[in-house]
Amino acid sequence: MEQEYIGIDLHKSFFQVCSIRTTGERIWEGRFPTTASGIGDFLRRCHAESSQVVVEASGPAWSFIDGITGGVHSAVVVDPRKTKLKAGYAAKTDRLDARRLADALRRDSVVTVYIPPKPIRDVRELCRYRCALVRMRVSLKQRIHALLVRQGVPLPNVSDLFGVRGQQWLAQAPVGGWASNSLAGLCGLAEQIDAQLAPLHAIVEGTAREDPIARALDQIPGMGPVLALMIRAEIGAIERFTRPAQLACYAGLVPHVHKSGLFRHYGPITKQGSPWLRWALVEAAMHGVKRRDALGRWARRLAMQKGGLKARVAVARMLYYEIFRIWHSAERLSAPVVDKYLATAHQ
Repeated sequence: MEQEYIGIDLHKSFFQVCSIRTTGERIWEGRFPTTASGIGDFLRRCHAESSQVVVEASGPAWSFIDGITGGVHSAVVVDPRKTKLKAGYAAKTDRLDARRLADALRRDSVVTVYIPPKPIRDVRELCRYRCALVRMRVSLKQRIHALLVRQGVPLPNVSDLFGVRGQQWLAQAPVGGWASNSLAGLCGLAEQIDAQLAPLHAIVEGTAREDPIARALDQIPGMGPVLALMIRAEIGAIERFTRPAQLACYAGLVPHVHKSGLFRHYGPITKQGSPWLRWALVEAAMHGVKRRDALGRWARRLAMQKGGLKARVAVARMLYYEIFRIWHSAERLSAPVVDKYLATAHQ
């Protein structure tokens, strides 16, 4: 059966389809709603043995790929930053985008992205949900501090304003008017988030203990089970990378490079990649200057020369060498041997 290349321009409510032959001739085009019935109508026009589908990376791409898996021969997601579909063209429409996607797949000129399996996506949602709650709690605490400063209220002599004694003081803080209502509302929201975070943190730690990769990464100084599980979920499969430098590039921790002849200039980091992975590595790198090994000594020298923030980013980039080595070591070992390896490494 002749191969069929299908390009899909995916949107929230509909998707535009273009099917072409190996010769580049268009077979059929159409538009379907992004619903179960619309996906079913699309699959009825495809062939499970010969249809190859390409979708541009977007928000609903993962769920759409799950919906068509089994009904087509293969399905890939392309990186729009690395696959130049509009080069040389002045017009851009949904129909033209679908045609260009199909033609790029036919010519094998698409740069695909990693499609994480459902269990990895589920762990990602868990870690990102916890991180979002922590950020909201920090924002609420900052707003409470700012409100007290605006009202000219001196803070009590307590180590933690949001501890037991601090909460008792906040309940009777000398503020009036709408400032009092604002303070009570912000404190109430912070308590609700704390009530969700307590069991969620236990779930994250339990999931990290059950995963041998996360347990191995937890041994890196400054990592901890929360960051280890997030890094494990955001990377997904270490086999995607052949060397640690590719990991750093995937997180956007490598600098911009402009080189021409004998001229070479290094700019700020690219930030082109997973923002969650980049955040987790920078958080873990905060303890880099406290390490007693060669990396810690190098980080302290760099902090004196370039400043603490630049040193932290540099340490985050160097952590990928440890992640790469430990991940591969943990994958080669069975679960009982992993426990023995971790116990030895911890001593």
